[in-house]
Amino acid sequence: MTDRHAAPLASTALYEQVADRLRQRILGRELEPGSWIDELKLCGELGISRTPLREALKVLAAEGLVTMKLRRGAYVTEMSERDVREAYQLLSLLESDAAAEVASRATNAELAELGQLHRELEDALPDQDRFFAANERFHLRVLEIDGNRWRLQIVGDLRRLMKLNRHHSLFREGRLAESLDEHRAIVAALLARDAQACRSLVSAHFRNGLSATQAAA
Repeated sequence: MTDRHAAPLASTALYEQVADRLRQRILGRELEPGSWIDELKLCGELGISRTPLREALKVLAAEGLVTMKLRRGAYVTEMSERDVREAYQLLSLLESDAAAEVASRATNAELAELGQLHRELEDALPDQDRFFAANERFHLRVLEIDGNRWRLQIVGDLRRLMKLNRHHSLFREGRLAESLDEHRAIVAALLARDAQACRSLVSAHFRNGLSATQAAA
């Protein structure tokens, strides 16, 4: 039975809206990695009480974007060298396996879609921001086609965290062109339905990305 006296549910809870706003600020570098989050200042800026802000911070802490420190408050997470290395290792394992699965099971239409996404990556150079966006679309579409929702969730969280890395692999001079060459080989292997080559090429792509990040540090 419908409760006619119940208040209508908001489409999005206030704390989720606050979390979205803070997430955008963090990923947009308005709040830098390692910086302290001034709760009183944010409450004033957003016109909210401490309760929804603290609920939002819990959400971002669960995502890894915020680190809560006892008696010191919340800080934007800062990626250490070990954090970056371990994230690359996990991404390599998860995404190379996904690429192998896609090469084996994707429809011709899905492979054609990946080919189109790769052409968008080709067209993005030399615009670094466009390249970043096109690169992410390609990688995430491979995961969506693979269809493993747990893998997609984990990789999504890891990729979000990697945006906090001060020494992103694509920042190194010449890395954009190298990455594009690696993508060309990956797409060729996908279209050839060569699962083993896909696994090997994607693993190498992440190893090279890690090397570039370490060189840029």
